[in-house]
Amino acid sequence: MADMRVNLAGVELKNPITVASGTFGFGREYGQFFDIARLGGISVKGLTPLPRQGNPAPRIAETPLGMLNSVGLQNPGVDAFIAHELPELKKKNIVIIANISGNTPEEYGEMCEKLSAAGVDMIEVNISCPNVKAGGLTYGTKPEMAAEVTQIAKHHATVPVMVKLSPNVTDIAEIARAVEGAGADAISLINTIRGMVIDVNTHRPVLKMNTGGLSGPAILPVAVRMVWEVASAVQVPILGMGGISTGADAAQMLLAGATAVAVGAATFADPMAPVRILAELEDYCTAHGIEKVSDLTGAVQPW
Repeated sequence: MADMRVNLAGVELKNPITVASGTFGFGREYGQFFDIARLGGISVKGLTPLPRQGNPAPRIAETPLGMLNSVGLQNPGVDAFIAHELPELKKKNIVIIANISGNTPEEYGEMCEKLSAAGVDMIEVNISCPNVKAGGLTYGTKPEMAAEVTQIAKHHATVPVMVKLSPNVTDIAEIARAVEGAGADAISLINTIRGMVIDVNTHRPVLKMNTGGLSGPAILPVAVRMVWEVASAVQVPILGMGGISTGADAAQMLLAGATAVAVGAATFADPMAPVRILAELEDYCTAHGIEKVSDLTGAVQPW
């Protein structure tokens, strides 16, 4: 059996399989199917300073090899998470990654302070959010804006800060270099790709918000390419995600340069997907004589 331990920005994971924010809630529901402590880590539902009801329905649409969502960051707010969800998660032997979203740099800073003091293991900063001070321009689309929110997060956090990148940019490596330069301890990618589905009978978009984020197997090649590009551009570790549904998919992501991976949309089709993928990755390592799963990271051999 291969050594499945990996180190993500100083945080040791028992294995490289985590679950992506927004797909696993706070672990309660999936805990009915398997012991979530079997996973390397959990990135919890995206948190905002105040509770959010999210966007109006319909906000989920199935697509070929994937799904669109415009859930809109529905969550109970950071204070409720700390009071009611975090104590239960702390009872599990699992790395807790708190995903945060804000409308101003100050909001990111406040949440980083609260969550660090509460004892999460890592903070994942979602920069796919609109900066209200910049007219709604998304943080993750401009290097200088991505760097600003990263600096604020690092200043207020006492745990490692990982920045989650949006794929909806011209040059994702440029954004990655900006957040690394601003002090990010790790980078996660990719977030969903913006898409749209139209009902040809009603002539209306299927989603109430018209567009949404595409996830699922359809985006895996895009995610692998972007992880490879970012791994070639920065030195900090990467949490790779986007379309992973098998152990071979996870191996691809590791070979491209990821230290660990996150399973997302696959859990909607198969609640056991994360532990199945872990078992498949273990079998892959055994079949290929790989003694340490960490040896896969960045081991791709381009032509």
